[in-house]
Amino acid sequence: MRADRLVHLLMRLQARPRSTVGELARELQVSSRTVHRDLDALSTAGVPVYATRGAAGGVALMEGWRTQLTGLTRPELQALATVGAPGALEDLGLSTPLRTGLVKLAAALPTLQQPALEHARQRLHVDASGWFTGREPLPHLGRLRDAAWQDRRVSLSYQDFDGARSRRTVDPYGLVIKADRWYLVAGTDKGPRVFRGGRIGDVRLSPQGFTRPHGFDLPVFWKDWCAKFAVERPRYDVTLACTQEGEAALRRLRPPADGERLDKAPAARGGKRKVTLDFERESIAVSQLCEVGAGVEVLAPEPLRQRLAALAASLVALYGGPAARGRAAAPARSAAGDPAWPRRPRA
Repeated sequence: MRADRLVHLLMRLQARPRSTVGELARELQVSSRTVHRDLDALSTAGVPVYATRGAAGGVALMEGWRTQLTGLTRPELQALATVGAPGALEDLGLSTPLRTGLVKLAAALPTLQQPALEHARQRLHVDASGWFTGREPLPHLGRLRDAAWQDRRVSLSYQDFDGARSRRTVDPYGLVIKADRWYLVAGTDKGPRVFRGGRIGDVRLSPQGFTRPHGFDLPVFWKDWCAKFAVERPRYDVTLACTQEGEAALRRLRPPADGERLDKAPAARGGKRKVTLDFERESIAVSQLCEVGAGVEVLAPEPLRQRLAALAASLVALYGGPAARGRAAAPARSAAGDPAWPRRPRA
C-alpha cells in the first residue's frame, strides 16, 4: 500500500542523513519515478524534504526536523507480537529490559492500534527453545558482554572440538546467538575468529582497550563466515548401504541436504540404496550410526567398519552373557502364557 510505503520512506529519511533516489528505489522496490512522486506527496503533506544535486547530493530532511509518527502497519504489529524473552537474552541479563521495553512501546502506540497488538499476540507465539536439550553452561558470558560493550581486551582459555586447550588474548568484537548456541567473534593476531561460548573458560578482562577495525560489520562478517564454514568445515565421508527403514532413520537424524543426497542415490545390492554422506568426524559418524541401527551398513571407510564391529562385539559381551542366552533359549510365550509353538492354521 502507498501509505505504508510513504511511512517507510519518511522513517528511512529520518534514520539516514542523505540518500540518493536510486538507493531509495532499491530499498522500497519501486521505480525512481515512484520515489519522486512519493517525495512530492510528503512535501505536499508538510514534510520538509529537499533534494540537492552533485556528487555529494541526494534527498534529505531539513536538519533538526523529526516526525512524531508512532503508528505501525498491521504486519509490523504482528511481527512485534512474536517478540518475547528468549533464553538468549536471559543469558545476557536482558530479558527483563526487553519485556519492559515492549510494554513501553505498546503504551506509545495510538489508542486504536493497542488492541491490534494484543490480538496478534494471542494468535502467534514463538518458542525458540529446543526439545529435551539443556542450554550450554555459560558462566563467563556476562564478562564477555561487558568486554564487547566497552571494547576491552580479554584473556580467555579455550577448548577446541578435539579437547585441546589453549590460552588466548583476543579483542571481543561481538556476540552472536545461532541455534541456541552463543559464539564470540573476536580479533586475534590472525584476524577475526569465532569461538563457541560453551568452550570458553576463565575469562579475564584486561584494563587495556582496543580499536575496532574500520568498517567491521558484525552481521556481514557472520553471514560470510557461516558460508565459508559450510564449505571449508572438516569432512569425513562415509559410504552407506541403506534399507528403507535405515533411510527413514537417516532422514530424521541428518540435515535436510542429506535427504536430497538420498533422493539422488542409486540402488545397491539387495534393493538397498547406496549413498555417501559427510559426518565431519569419525566420532560423530559412530554416535549417529549406532542410533540408526542395522538399517544402515557402512561400506567405507574400512576403519569405521572395524570400529563399529568392535563396538558391537563389546555390547554383545556386555549384554549377551549366560543369563541373556538362557532367556533366548527359553520358548517364547504367547499373550495367554502358553508356549508360542507353531500351530495348525484354523480352517
